[in-house]
Amino acid sequence: MRNPEDSTTFKRPETGIMRILVIVLILLLAILHHDWWWWDAKEPLVLGFMPIGLAWHAGISLAAGLVGLVAVKFCWPDHLDEEEETGKAEADAGKEEAS
Repeated sequence: MRNPEDSTTFKRPETGIMRILVIVLILLLAILHHDWWWWDAKEPLVLGFMPIGLAWHAGISLAAGLVGLVAVKFCWPDHLDEEEETGKAEADAGKEEAS
């Protein structure tokens, strides 16, 4: 668990604001994911080899991965990790007492 007074720890911004931002980004990606431009043409090529439609979907996929990373980093409930750590510590203590 992080000490809020420790200057070396990463300080989280307001989780409420980050949750709203993550939700907005997910909705934006869901809207942008749809190929509204009907890029059936092979031209123009991105980086000289990738059709524009494929490049678009590759970009959306990378953006979705980044949004997922941000969601886990800033929106993951801390109490879940604390319960898991407490449970492991209690299980280890029980094993030591049994032996």
